[in-house]
Amino acid sequence: MDWDEEYDLEQSHNSNPTGGSSFLERARNALDDDDDDLPLGRVVPTVNPGTPPPFTDDETNETSLEKLMRHWMNERHAPDILPAQQELLSSVLDHLRRQSEAVQLLRGDPSTSDEEHLRIMLVQTEIERVKFIIRSYVRTRLYKIERYARFIVTDAAVQTRLTAVERDHASRQAKLTDRHFYFSVLQSLPEVQAHLDDPPAFTPSMTTQPDKTRPVFVHALKECPRVTLPDGTSLTMQKGHISLTPYSVVEHLVARGEVELV
Repeated sequence: MDWDEEYDLEQSHNSNPTGGSSFLERARNALDDDDDDLPLGRVVPTVNPGTPPPFTDDETNETSLEKLMRHWMNERHAPDILPAQQELLSSVLDHLRRQSEAVQLLRGDPSTSDEEHLRIMLVQTEIERVKFIIRSYVRTRLYKIERYARFIVTDAAVQTRLTAVERDHASRQAKLTDRHFYFSVLQSLPEVQAHLDDPPAFTPSMTTQPDKTRPVFVHALKECPRVTLPDGTSLTMQKGHISLTPYSVVEHLVARGEVELV
């Protein structure tokens, strides 16, 4: 993490008076870890063989935490449910677990100095900050799944964006909602009106769907291809440009990682 590099720089100017292992060395050796595990602060993005990388060269240094924050903000601001980032979440959670275990070991080490205890507190604060982001991301997806449960179970394309656990939850939520509506209202209506999935001719659909016409603020991460707005005009977003457009206009750019929602 960032405090590792800062402490390395400080240690290069100050020798260890006790002659023992430094705090950073004990932190790194606190747990046996796989050699191929990457730290949270720097990740090498993986791409499928034969396909171009999703980012330009200046974006390949995006850390896993930065990725998580980008997907978190996209999920919070997008009216539709976005593809699940299961691998990224698993990687971040596994790293947090290892960091927490290392912190607990160092806190119980009697040779840890007061200054090192302060650094441990900073690490714990950072861990809690990342946990907050993860909880908010999961809760946002849970809210959308419960809100659009009936729509999800009837749309195969949306189901591909969910994990197996999320699909099961959406199915159970849809069944509970249907059962509640039936015993509360629908059983008292005529047979022709006692269904939620009837195609309405003049009334809104009984199934709640994401409103993709909702405007969103979009920040271009790279030079994006021209998009067509609902009024027929075109818009070209340069890198760093921020625009207010309907979500349906930039949905494909969000999916490709060329823009982010802010």
